[in-house]
Amino acid sequence: MHNKLMDKRVMDNDAPVESLMIAVEQVVRYVRQNAITGGLSTAASSALARLGREGAHRLTELARAEGVSQPNMTQLVTRMERAGLVRRVADRHDGRAVLVEATDAGLEVFRQRRAERAQALDLLVEELTEPEQQSVRIALPALARAIQDRQARS
Repeated sequence: MHNKLMDKRVMDNDAPVESLMIAVEQVVRYVRQNAITGGLSTAASSALARLGREGAHRLTELARAEGVSQPNMTQLVTRMERAGLVRRVADRHDGRAVLVEATDAGLEVFRQRRAERAQALDLLVEELTEPEQQSVRIALPALARAIQDRQARS
């Protein structure tokens, strides 16, 4: 009997986390699906967004930051280069190294996609009650701050 009660309590405690996880996945998917400019894959969109936000990266750094292998990132950057979204440039601090940076066209695609995602999220939040909107505006930045704090510690 004790084990059944314990199992039920654990499952009940996990349910809010599971619901939160599902909600986050749905929101991310919804917002991503509404960013259509450039017809980019998820991987290309993510890499371009990182370059747009953070500036030029070495290929190895970009691959690591995006959680993909260097050969996969090389292929992705080559495709994005052919599309005119990024270019490879010499690193001014290390003549042996090459950086990947977004082109003006790539930055424009990044800005348009960001605006599309922002509009999709804004329309979604507008459908909520005022207390729900306030909760989202407090909770999401708090989660982003927690992520940044974790990354800074690692």
